[in-house]
Parts: sequence; structure tokens; C-alpha cells
Amino acid sequence: MIAEPNPNSNLPNQKENAVHDETVPQSAVQNGSCLRNGNLKTPREKRRVREQCENIRRNSSNSRRVSRLRNGEVVEAVTLFEVVSMGKRAMQSVVDDWVEAYKQDRNVALLDLINFFIQCSGCQGMVTAEMFQNLHKKDVMRRMTETFDEETGLQYKKFMAYPWILTVTWPVDMDNEDYPLIRTGPYWKKFKANFCEFIAVLVQQCQCSILYDSYLMDTIISLLTGLADSMVRAFRHTSTLAAMKLLTAVVSVHLNLDVNKHNAQRLYEVEKNRISGKRTSYRLDQLQRRRKEYEQKLLEIQNMMNAIFKGTFLNRYRDVIPEIRATCIEEIGSWMKTYPDAFLNDSYLKYIGWMLYDKQAEVRLKCLLGLQGIYSRKELVSRMDLFTSRFKDRIVSMPLDKDHEVAVQAMKLLMLVSQNCEDVLSAEDCETLYQFVYTTHRPLAVAAGEFLYKRLLSHEGNEALLRREEKFGASADQLKTLIRFFLESELHKHVAYLVDSLWDWAGKFLKDWECMTTLLLKNTEEDGEALSDAHESALIEIILATVREAAEGHPPVGRGAAKKILSVKEKKVQLEDCTKITEHFIMVLPQLLAKYSADAEKVTNLLQIPQYYDLDVYSTGHLEKHLDALLREVKDIVAKHSDMSVLEASSRTYYILCSEEIAIYSQVDCARTQLIDELVEHLNQLLNSFWQKEEGFGVDAGEISWIHSALRRIAAFHNAHDLTRWNLYDKILRLLVFEMEQGGLSVQMILPALQCTYFSLLWQLAAVVENSPKETLLALRRELRRFCQICMSFLHHKEKDVREKAFMILCDWLLILSHRESNNNEAAGLLDYLPSTSLQEKLLLFIQEHVFMEEEEESKDLTEEEERKDENCKLNDLHKKRSLLAAYCKLIVYNVVEMTAAAEIYKHYMKTYNDFGDIIRETLSRTRHNNKIQSAKTLILCLQQLFQTHVESHDNSSGMDLSSASFTNMKELARRFSLTFGWDQVKCRESVAMIHKEGIEFAFQGATGMDGKCLPPKLSFLLIISEFSNKLLKPDKKLVYTYLQRYVAEPLSCRGDEWQPLVWYRNSLLANEDEESSVLSSLGEWSPVGTSKTSSFKRKLSNGSLPETSHTGAARKNSDFQHASQLASAAGKSRKKLKSREMHLQEHLPFLCPPGLQRRYSQDEIKTEDVSVKDQAEDTSEDVDIDVVGADQDS
Repeated sequence: MIAEPNPNSNLPNQKENAVHDETVPQSAVQNGSCLRNGNLKTPREKRRVREQCENIRRNSSNSRRVSRLRNGEVVEAVTLFEVVSMGKRAMQSVVDDWVEAYKQDRNVALLDLINFFIQCSGCQGMVTAEMFQNLHKKDVMRRMTETFDEETGLQYKKFMAYPWILTVTWPVDMDNEDYPLIRTGPYWKKFKANFCEFIAVLVQQCQCSILYDSYLMDTIISLLTGLADSMVRAFRHTSTLAAMKLLTAVVSVHLNLDVNKHNAQRLYEVEKNRISGKRTSYRLDQLQRRRKEYEQKLLEIQNMMNAIFKGTFLNRYRDVIPEIRATCIEEIGSWMKTYPDAFLNDSYLKYIGWMLYDKQAEVRLKCLLGLQGIYSRKELVSRMDLFTSRFKDRIVSMPLDKDHEVAVQAMKLLMLVSQNCEDVLSAEDCETLYQFVYTTHRPLAVAAGEFLYKRLLSHEGNEALLRREEKFGASADQLKTLIRFFLESELHKHVAYLVDSLWDWAGKFLKDWECMTTLLLKNTEEDGEALSDAHESALIEIILATVREAAEGHPPVGRGAAKKILSVKEKKVQLEDCTKITEHFIMVLPQLLAKYSADAEKVTNLLQIPQYYDLDVYSTGHLEKHLDALLREVKDIVAKHSDMSVLEASSRTYYILCSEEIAIYSQVDCARTQLIDELVEHLNQLLNSFWQKEEGFGVDAGEISWIHSALRRIAAFHNAHDLTRWNLYDKILRLLVFEMEQGGLSVQMILPALQCTYFSLLWQLAAVVENSPKETLLALRRELRRFCQICMSFLHHKEKDVREKAFMILCDWLLILSHRESNNNEAAGLLDYLPSTSLQEKLLLFIQEHVFMEEEEESKDLTEEEERKDENCKLNDLHKKRSLLAAYCKLIVYNVVEMTAAAEIYKHYMKTYNDFGDIIRETLSRTRHNNKIQSAKTLILCLQQLFQTHVESHDNSSGMDLSSASFTNMKELARRFSLTFGWDQVKCRESVAMIHKEGIEFAFQGATGMDGKCLPPKLSFLLIISEFSNKLLKPDKKLVYTYLQRYVAEPLSCRGDEWQPLVWYRNSLLANEDEESSVLSSLGEWSPVGTSKTSSFKRKLSNGSLPETSHTGAARKNSDFQHASQLASAAGKSRKKLKSREMHLQEHLPFLCPPGLQRRYSQDEIKTEDVSVKDQAEDTSEDVDIDVVGADQDS
């Protein structure tokens, strides 16, 4: 017998069980009697045999005892399992001791080994062994079964471990427990390694002696095969791992024997070919005997391999447990690499191919790792032709695997296939694999980058190409190839991802900025191979991406969760790259800007390079002349362009160079001031001319365009630089006031004017210091209010762009003013601004009209080019809508507007899920984090408003149509809301209870009578809130059920279909209550929770403590309160300790108790010891503080 495992205890730290230390007496083995004390009758006989067993075990294991500490005492490890699991001795010594014990008494040693495997499965106890020769064949077959003893609750398995039949006993629930191989932690990880090492060393040490005695291996193989056939996971997993490691070790022995056999054969041939006079028959006979001995051993080893493979692998590689399948696949891969002559054929490869389709990522991963070991060796690839042709498509598709590690290893495997198998991957396959360089998962992208580099960009071995053009030949060719690939992929906005994917493999030529800039500055007349315009744009993007990667040292945004921490070596390389970038581009960048000054896209990218400079190089290297050249080019670009991206890049360049800590600050500040003086002077001239021509009515389109460009330049610089001293605010504000009062200005003038005014006020607001005079604060306050009024008026502007711009600025402005931190309390009080109710309504109406309003699409026959432009317009439109919605949702999240406004947003969650689902879901999550109860009220308000709309649109005498599309959508929306609460019911119990409370009250609004006999008009709303019932805890369901009883008479007098929503809702609350199963099967009966306990509770109350109310009887109030008082005991089983009961009573008492009981309950005058004595005995094993779910105090 083998006792059940005890996974809750640490096996090496357990006390030595008597059955562990018992070893059968030798005489008992020889007589074929029971091996252990299982058949002894009296305690005295058992004790005597136990003492003999302990003496024999200690004698046989004396040399391998290991001391360890247990409870402060030194305890000796006696069993083989304890010695191996502790791992404090070399495995070689442990195995040598066991082999010596086996040679002295193989039965005792084998039983020790059998116990070792059983104990490694997590079992402790006895094993009963019966000698095989004492049984007839039919008895053997009869005993090879698993049976269940209903009295003891134990499972018995009889199986053959030649020459014995073993009986193993384990508890029925052993599959639900853990065992050593699946336990976590360093100790158990080491145990698994020791377990595998023990098996390998055991075979290695026995290969010259007892391995071929037809007894040891037969017993072990029979044991492991029998255990692997068990229904118990622990036995199957442990025995399968042992069998697979055993076969791996046997394969190594087979290889050694094969080498020895060939050596003996060669010696025999050499001896046989010697001159007859020198040849001795004794030597030939000796070699012949040795060769036959090796052949015999090889035959035995082959039989062992077949027995293990057929007995264990073929049954377990399809096991339901993924760890077992993974173990089988991992080992067969090692056999193929170790002994390819025997295993690397289609008969064995098919198992790996089949398991590539396994549902578990762990198994698929083992398949790929095994194949990598095979495809990495060119001498083995020739044997893989059939497998490759059969499973190539599957492997090519695996980089799309949902498991990231599987996808990465699949890509690495395909790279090996590409290197060692010619023409296996088609051009279409390679094109598909190349695109993985753009994936967001960086390890997969890097693996794809390696594939791309070695397949397309690397010129290793092509020395003729490397010698061509001594300086830049190889790098230039690689860059051109990379540019062609980038342009053909048509993913032009992902160049940063492409560079990051290639960075680890092609860093050498990607950092060759001298070669890149040489290609850009190359004169077409001198060299006909100059780049085209598209190639130049792509190369500039690559330059910017490589500069950013080298200077920042971390992946681009979206690839990687956070910035990685650089090592000392990486930081050194980063600093060297920054210095190299600075020294090179300080001189080259002005030339590039001069060449491409007319191209807005190229200039925008080039102007971003200075932010990665080491600006001290300008002064330390005496390179101020190059700084002057850069500033001249930037000034010229600002004068030429009105494109906002170019202007913002120029403004940012000045901002970076104008750092007060560096030596070049004065030089750059002087140039910046000169530039802004010119821009302001030009704008003043244009505005003066504009006001002189009859206040703008005589201005032509050309002048409007000039003003537009001037305002855009000012807005771009005002964003990063404080232009307050130029007094632009009043001049630009005049334009906005004119448009608000009279209208007629061009949109081109209004949009930049709004932006400039907004930035000007922000700089004034930022300049407010702690001791600012009150007059200044009041003046700023007036301007802030004035600007808000202008933005509000522009919300109704005839131009859509103006409306959207005003809305975005207004939302940002409200957010800034309502959350401004200041040490000056007076300033904070004067400048704070919260939107009025009318403004909140206008903002919400704007969102409804501009985001959720559907636009009618006209069906037109468009060409392909027109369809592409139309698609781009739709995407841009969607981006604007998402920006508008996100800006408004921020106001809700940060409590600038009322949270109830979110109800209007939530209504569109289902309908606009693809476009705005992520924004609405994040808003819901943030608001719930801020205030759980208010967020729940907002959800139920959303559903109530939708229901009211549904009722109004389906107002008829036939009743509510529960199958209509609108009602179905409401139920689905409620289900989606329910899913947002997650799995933690304790965490969200207050919110869910509030939803049910509000929902019940809403459902019974408008009832003609409060006795529950008249059908409420909104009763169908209970179907909506029933979607939240599964989020209630069991005691909370009882509480909600009791609250529902206040509105319905009992028993129901009406049993028609119109009451079906009430029945369904009630069933959702009582679905898990066994004691109310009869209630669920009846539509007319209403058996309230705790009715049988009401009388005992009433006796605890005085006559004056239960005042009558208008809508429910005193008995129901008693039941309500009784159920509330039981909630603490019912929730005592919860795994979390919630808020204190006293705090809860102060907050949630109005929901839980009738009004007449609130005072007495709060004073702890009511005793409830007699309430539900039976439930109390079952549920309250200890006192637990509980937060009873209810409404907040204001409900």
C-alpha cells in the first residue's frame, strides 16, 4: 500500500513515516509473502516486523545518510527519495550506494527504488507487493484493474512490476492536489532537476553491469508503464517524465555500445587481415566474443527502447495534461538530435508535426524548439524533406500564434530553414515573414529583423561586393535595399519600428550616418545613381529613426511596456553615439536644410534631429559658426513655410537650443528675438491694413492668406515661447470679438487667432505668482471669462472646423482652470472656474450632435483614387470625433462636469463600440474608481433613460414587446455593463447592490396600488437589471430579494404572462438557493426568504418599535431587518475582511432597515440571538466584521 500524498506539507520536512522506513525482511521476500506488514494481524507482530525493517533499511542505506535540520534537531535522511530531493550529495555517490545495495539484495533495493518513484508522485505510505509466480495468468489479468472502495474513499490500482504485482492506494481527490513536479519555488525546481539527474546517472552507472540482468530494467519499465496508465495525474506525470528521461539515458548507452561495436569490428577485421603467421586464434576469438557481446547488449537496449516508447510515449504524447504532452515532445526532439539514425525518420517526426497543432502553447513551443535543434545541423536537414513539405505551411503560419514565445521561436525556426534548406521558402512566404518587423511585440520583431537582414540585407561571403567602392559601397547598397523594402511595404509611418527591428543585427550600417548624408548630398549631375525624391524622403525618415534609437537607447512608443534600464556598457555606447551624432550633424544638417528647404515633409524630419544633440559640443568644439548657419536656415524655413508641422518643428528647435544652462543661450536667444520681432511686425502691418479697409470687408483672398500664414507662425511659436512682452493678446482678441459680434471673417483667420489667444492666456496664467496683486488677478479673471464666452459662442458657428476647435479649447480650458494648483489661496479662488449647468448642457449637446449623430452617406460611383481619398477623409473624421469625445470624457473623469452626464455617453456604448468603445470603457473605469456609488447610479440612470425612451416609442395597449430590437439591445448593454465589474464580487458589491435598489424602485414607479396586486407599467425593467444578478454575493441576493418583497404582495394574485419579468428577476436572485428550489418551479407561490424566522424575531421587539408605513406591513419590515442582520454572518465565509459594521450602519442603514428600526439598531438595543439558529450554526464559525451592502446616506 502507498499512502496518499500530502501536498500541503513540505515533503523533505515531514517526519519520517514508519512506512517510509520499513523494508521487508529478506526471508519474507524469498517466501513470496506480502512485502510489508500489511498481512500481519496483531500489533505485536507488526511492531516486531517494523523494527526488523528499520534495521535492514538503516544497514543498507547507511552510506547514503544525509543530515538535515527539522525543528532544530538533526534528522537523518534515510529513504532514497529524501536523499535525492535534498540534493546535498553528489548524485554519482547516491547511485553508487544504491547499486551496491542492489548487488547485495536486489529485492530490497528494488523496493526502495519503487518507493522512490511512488513518493516522487507525492505519495507517502506502504506498497503491497505480491510475487508474480504465485498467481495464475487469469488472476494476473483480473488484478490489472483500478477499483474504488466506497467505505474508505480510496482508489486501488493493481499493476505489474515484474516479478511482482504492486497495489497502490490513493485518495479519490488526489487529482485535485499538487505534487512535487508541479510545485513552484526554487526547492521544487531543484528537486525536478535532481530527479532527472538521478535517472540519467542510474542508467549510466548500470550500463556495464546490472543493466542487462533482465531484472532491473524489466521491473522499472513495468513500474513506469503501469503508473503512466493511471487515471491519477500525479502518477502519470511523474512516471512519464521518468520514462522519457530513462529512454534518453538508454539512447546514450545505445550510442556508446554502437561505437564500441564498430571499434570491435574494426579490430576484428584488422586482426583477421594480419599475416597468418602472426595471427593468433585466441585474439580473434576474444574479439569475436566481444563483438557478439555488444550485439547482444544492443539488442537488449533496443528492446528496452521499444518497450518504453510503445508503452509510455505512444499513450502519453496525447495525454489530456499539457505538461505530459510537452515532456514527451521535448524528449523525442532530444532523441532525434542524439541518435538521428534511429529516430530521425518520418515514423517519429510525424508526432512532432501533429503536435504543432496542439491547443496548448507549451506543447507547440517544445515542438519548435526540438525542430530548431534539427534544422540547425545541415547534415540532418537532408532527412527532413518529407516533413518540411508536409508541415511547412503550418510553420510559416505560426509567427501569427497568439502566444508570443511560440511566435518568436517559429520565426527563429524559419530563419534556420531559410539558411539550411534551399528554395523551401517561396518569395510569397518571405514577403509575409518580412512584414513581422512592424509588429508591436519586440522579440518577434527582432527575430523577423534577423530574418530580413540575413535574407535580404546581409552580404556575408560576397567579397566582390564588399571590395566595390571602398568607403561606402557595402553600406550604400544595403541602405538602398532597405529603402526599396520600406517603400514597397507601403507602411511609411512605421519606419521607427523597422529600424528598431533591425537594430540588433544591422546596427553597423544603420549608424553609418556619414554614408546616409553623403547619399542625400550627392549631386545628380556628378553621379547618375542619385536617389529619387521618394527614396530621399524614406532615407531622411530612416536617419531620424536611427538617430532617435541611438540617442534614447529604448524602443519606440508602442513597442515595449516601459523604458528599459541601460547597463553601464549600454550607457557608454549611448554617450558615444550621441557625441558621434552631434559632431556629424552639426556640420551637415545646415547643408541638408538648405538643399531641402522647400520640401515641408523632409524639413520637418530634419528639424527634429537637433533635440538629440549634445549641445555642449558647440562651445567645447568652437563650432559657433555652424550654429549660426543652422539658425539662418531655420529662420529661412519659417519665412518660406506656413505648414503647421514645419512651424512647430522650427519652434521646438529654438526651444531646445535656448536652454539657459548652456553657453550658446545668448546667441540663440538673440536670433529668436530677432525672428519674433520680424514676425510680429509683419502681423501688425497686415492687421492694420485689415482694419483700415472697412473692418475687413474689402480684404481680398491674398491678404487673408497672408494674415492666415502670419497668425499660424505666431501660434506655433507662442506654443513653446512666451510672447507676452510683444502685446499680441489685444490685437488678436479683437478679431475674435469682431467675429462673435458681426461675423464674416474667414475660417483661415479664426482658427489660428483662437489658438494664439488661448496660448497667450496660458502664459499669463502661468506667470501668476504667489504675491501677485489683486488687481492683476481680477484683470486676468475678466479676460478668462471673456475668452470662455467667445468659445461658447463659437460652439454654434456656421463652420464645423471653428465649432470643433472652440470645443477642444474650451474643454482644455475648463480642465486647466478647475484643477489649477497654487500656493496663493486668493489667486486660486479668483481664477478657478467651474462650468455652469447651461454650459454643461451645451457641451453635452455638442457631443451628441458632432460625435454620435449619424451622417447620411450618399451612394456614388467612385473611382479607385476617389475611394481612397474618401476612405482617408472618413479616417480623419473619425480621429476628430475620437478627440472630441476624449476631451469631454476627461471633464467627466476629473469632475469638471457632473458624472450623470456620462449616462448619455454610455447609451452609445454598444452601437459605437468599434469606434469609441475603448474611450467609453476607460471613462467607466475611471469614474468607478473615483466614486463607486455614483458611478453605479450613472449606469442605472443610463438604462432607465433608454427604457423610458423605449416605452414612449412603443406605447400601446398590448403591453411591452420584450422581443423588440431596442429591448434586446438594452439587455445586451446591461450585460456589457455587468461584465465591466470583473470577477471580484466583494470589491463591487456596493455598486451592484445600488443598481438593484435603484432598478427595483424604478420598476415599481407609477403603480396604482402599493399592495403589489396591480401591474406596474415599468415592470419589464426587472429583466434589464437581472443581468446584474450574477454579480451579487449570496447574502446580497437574499438582501435584494427581501427589498423586492416590499413592493409585491404575497402570494401573487396575478399569474399571467405580464408578471413574467418579476418571476424571471426573482429566479435570478434565488437561482443558487437550494432551499428555494421549489419556489423557482412555481409561478404563483411567493415564499419570502426567512419567513419561518420572522416570528422568533418579532418576539424580540417591543410593540412600539414597528411603526406602520404606507406601502408595506410590519411583518415584512421585520423580515427585511432580520435579513440585514444576518448578512454579516452569511458573509463570514468571504475571503476578505471588509469595512467595519459600525461604519456601515452609519452609511447604509436607510436601505437595510425600516425607518422605525433605525434608531434602535444604531444604539445596539436589538438582540438577534434567536434569529435563524440553524443558519447561524452553519454560517458563523467566527466573528467577522462585514460591510453590509446598501445605498449611500443620500439615497
